[in-house]
Amino acid sequence: MKILILNGPNLNMLGVREPEIYGKATYAQLETYLREQAAERNIEVSILQSNHEGALVDAIQAAYQTADAIIINPAAYTHTSIAIADAIKSVSLPAVEVHLSDIRQRESFRHHSYVAPVCIASVVGEGFAGYSRAMDLLLERFKSSG
Repeated sequence: MKILILNGPNLNMLGVREPEIYGKATYAQLETYLREQAAERNIEVSILQSNHEGALVDAIQAAYQTADAIIINPAAYTHTSIAIADAIKSVSLPAVEVHLSDIRQRESFRHHSYVAPVCIASVVGEGFAGYSRAMDLLLERFKSSG
């Protein structure tokens, strides 16, 4: 199984940006964690972080030919990007939305996700472990459909 893992704006600032919300671990540590978790599950991952909406849309569209599924933490684009939601919808790949913090317990503008309706699940507030849970959800989906 091949999974594209996308991380949106400001996630490259993990460990620096609001550690009381996002923790002290860095983005490099997240990437290491993701690769380790994927290897344990025999999943091939491609990981991309971008602060640019168009780069995320391009990566989603490219996944149509190269990936079986998508895990996406759209970060702030969660609440603003119809383009990212449309891109996920257009490729018809199962996707799981992940957020390190629980967006439902934060500022009211963070409560709405444009991405959630086009995903098979959303995992929020579990920190790095949320990505592992997303991998397991996608593996389960592929087991039950194949």
